[in-house]
This record gives sequence, C-alpha cells and structure tokens, in this order.
Amino acid sequence: MKPLAARLGLRTRLIAAFLFVAAVSAGTTAALTYREARSAILQQAQDSAVAQFRDRINAQSVSLPVDGEQLRHICLELARAGGGRGWTVFAEYGKLRASSSDRSSSGVITAGLRAATRDDTHGSFQRVVKDGKPWLTVGMPALFNRGDGRQPTGLVLYAVMPLSNEEANVAAMVTAARDGALPALLVALVPALLAARSVLRPVRDLRRAAAGIGRGELDTRITVRGSDELAELAWTFNESSTKLQESVEELRRAEERARRFASDVSHELRTPLAGMLAVTEVLDEDAGELRPDTAAAVRLISTETGKLATLVEDLMEISRFDARAAELHLDEVDVAETVRKTLQARRWEDRVTTELPDDVRAVLDPRRFDVVVANLVGNALRHGAEPVTVRVRGGDRLVVEVEDSGPGIDAAVLPHIFDRFYKADAARTRSAGSGLGLAIAQENVRLHGGTVGAANRPGGGAVFTVELPMGER
Repeated sequence: MKPLAARLGLRTRLIAAFLFVAAVSAGTTAALTYREARSAILQQAQDSAVAQFRDRINAQSVSLPVDGEQLRHICLELARAGGGRGWTVFAEYGKLRASSSDRSSSGVITAGLRAATRDDTHGSFQRVVKDGKPWLTVGMPALFNRGDGRQPTGLVLYAVMPLSNEEANVAAMVTAARDGALPALLVALVPALLAARSVLRPVRDLRRAAAGIGRGELDTRITVRGSDELAELAWTFNESSTKLQESVEELRRAEERARRFASDVSHELRTPLAGMLAVTEVLDEDAGELRPDTAAAVRLISTETGKLATLVEDLMEISRFDARAAELHLDEVDVAETVRKTLQARRWEDRVTTELPDDVRAVLDPRRFDVVVANLVGNALRHGAEPVTVRVRGGDRLVVEVEDSGPGIDAAVLPHIFDRFYKADAARTRSAGSGLGLAIAQENVRLHGGTVGAANRPGGGAVFTVELPMGER
C-alpha cells in the first residue's frame, strides 16, 4: 500500500500545509491575545477595585473601640460605596465579626490573605476560584494617625467581589476568536490556491517536458518565468536538454557514419572476395598435387577467405537492418519442410535430430526464416555439443526450439548473447564465426513481429526459442 503522501497530490499537500500554517498561526495568535487580554481585563478590574476600596476605607471615620453594631454599619456603608461592583464587605475586629450580608464570614477569604493583610499596612488582594466561580478578595487594615504616621487600629476590612462579568467578557472574546477562525481559514484558502498554482505550474511544465524527452522529443524546452528556484530548475532543465540533444545528435551522426562505413567496406570487398573465392576453389582442387607445406598454406588461405566472405555478407545484412532497408517477402510455407531444406542445404541432417509435425503451416519469409534456423543451429553445433534438436510447434503462434547438449550458457553471458560481435562465453569454445549470427537471427525474427530468447535447460545444454505469428492464411 502506498504511503498517504504518495497517494495525495502535490496540490493537496501544498494547500494542506498552507492551511496548517495558517491555522497554527491563527491559533498561536489567538492564544497569546487571549492570555494578554484576560490578564489586562482582570488586572484592570483588580487595580480599580483595590484602589476604590482603599479610598473608601480611608474616608471612613472609625471611633475606637468598635462595637458590633458600628462594625456592621461600616460594612454596609462600604458595600453601598462599591456601587455597581457588587462587592460584599466583611469586618474583623478582635473576636468581633460583621458583614454587609447575612453571613458574618466568607469561605472565599483565605488564611493567606489574612496573614498578608496583617503584615502589610497597604493591604493585600487575591484572586480565588471557589466552586468553579472566580472571585477577587481585597483585605485592608483600618489606620489612624497619631502624629507619627498612620498606625493599624486592629480593624481589618475585606471586600469580596465576583469576577463573573470579567470572565464573561473573556469568554465572549474566546467565542469571537473561535467563530472567526473558520472564515479566516476560508480566506486563507484563496492565497493557498494561488500559491499552489504558482508552484505547480512549473512542476507540470517540467513533467510534460520530461515526458517529451522520454518520447524522444529532444527539442522540448520549458518557458522560464521569474528568477526564483523554480526558474533556476527550468533553466537547468533546458540547458541539460540542449546538451542531451547535441550529444544524441552527435551519436546518431557517428552511428550513421559507422553504418555507412561498414556498408561501403562490405560492398567494396565483395568484388575482390568473389575473385579470391574462385581462385581458392581452384587451389583447393589442386592442393593434393602440391607439397605438404604449400598445400596446408593453400587450405588455410581458402578457409580464411571463406570466413572473410561470411563476415562481409553478415555485415551487409546487418547494415540493411540498421538502414531499415530489410523487407519481408511473405509466403505460406510448410514449416517442417522448410526446416528440412535448411538442414539439407548445409548437410546437417545427420548431426541434428528433429521433431517436425507435418501439419504446421505459416505465412513468413522463407529466405529469412532459413537464415534464422541456420544461424541458431550453426551456433548450437559450434558452441554446444551434439546431439542438437530442432522442434516445431503450431497453434496461435509458431514456436521453434533449438537445443544442444553442451555445458549451457554462463549466467553473465545470457543478457548479451544476441549482442553484435559478442563472443565472451568462457563456458564454450571460441567462436569461429563472424559474431553476428545471433544478432542477424534476432533482427529477422523482429522483422516478422516475433521474439527470440535463450535459456539453459535444467538438465544441461542451451535452448533458443523463437516465437513467430502464424500470419493470415
């Protein structure tokens, strides 16, 4: 199964990445804004309440000692002075307790706040959450001035103020940020699409250009837009394509020169070789009348001249394939009879066993089919070991198999067995042929629209298999 990144297109991944960054940025900004705004709202409420409560206490006239009734009166006065803040005031004077409510004490006021208030004449405050509700508690000692500075009177007043309104404002701000996140992402989708398009356009151009190069359209180029990294990539691709085109054109010219040279040389050699072959035939007939060393030299010249003639003919044949000048002259033939004629013409019928059904007929070029069978059988006789077997099977396709009983083909050689002039088979004896026989056989099979392959038999020996279309009869 492909990874998720491989199944998703580049456009989708770019847009997803852009939206992810936008969402993270928006979330981070909202979190920081929420934290700062919440802190500012609560700080403002806290500072205002503390300052106002301190001012109200300082404005109160307290006569010592204080009784319970006077203590409650002070609490009620301070509570009314709070106005819209809605604070509840609690007073502690020795063992006396009073408040502006029906309860004389509050569970919101902590021991820590009491200790801090006793230690600090300027008062103290604390934010407390009780039962899920936020509260602001302020503690202020009542002071009097004896001429040497303001001194504590022993009376401590506490204001307890709910922070519900402030928390509601913070919650409203969070809701607004949350409700605004989706439209913000939708708005961010537009630049994401534009960014993806600007990135993907040169990528698509590069893909189309690469496909064109793969089809052999070496003049394919990309329009360079802008001066960024993608533009540099397009410029590099164009430069590489130009160099590749130049290299391929040079190779084609070199290949054309090589084919022309081989063809010209082959044509030029045919005429003198024809004369040399005629002379060597005469010399072969008279070799028995010559001295032994002279006769051996004559037979060597005759043999090598024959090899040279074979090489020239093979070079001319392969040149026709390279020039695409080879043509098929199709005819309906009896395949078994054609194979027998091939073996008889080369006097191989005693060295080759055959399995040739008599009812197989196919439409093919008899001369080129003869070359295919002759080259494969000749290769088996030279490089393998007898007996060599030729089998023919009919059906949807014509199948011809040539087997030998030799040591087989080395695994490193198999991929190159049909290469031209390839003779590096250490498992077989050195070839006395031109090195083009199997290549010519392969070209003739391809010309028929068929295939040819080589393999090793499990029991030893090599087998060459030719498959050809039966043709229309």
